[in-house]
Amino acid sequence: MKKDYYHQIFELVCQIPEGRVTNYGAIADALALGSARTVGYALSQSHQIAPLIPAHRVVNRKGELSGRHHFNPPERMAQLLEAEGVQIKNHTVQDFDARFWSPLEGKTD
Repeated sequence: MKKDYYHQIFELVCQIPEGRVTNYGAIADALALGSARTVGYALSQSHQIAPLIPAHRVVNRKGELSGRHHFNPPERMAQLLEAEGVQIKNHTVQDFDARFWSPLEGKTD
């Protein structure tokens, strides 16, 4: 069952447009997982699989790069975001609201 959740999380994270970010809770809500921690744990494991999961585009609800310690080196998360045009200051996405991508945008049931 856990692997099914991971697959759903990875699939959704791959939909985040370049230069945009979302947060753990938004992904959990979109997938009805009930726990942002489940998303965070899955993404901490995502570096071990191919193709590359753009986990750098997922931040906490305040726009902080809370998952940076899972990157090698930890500065890599900010570097990847900055390469996409996202400004980072003090490990936080600048203009977070404008950069935020909701996984529910355009979703129909």
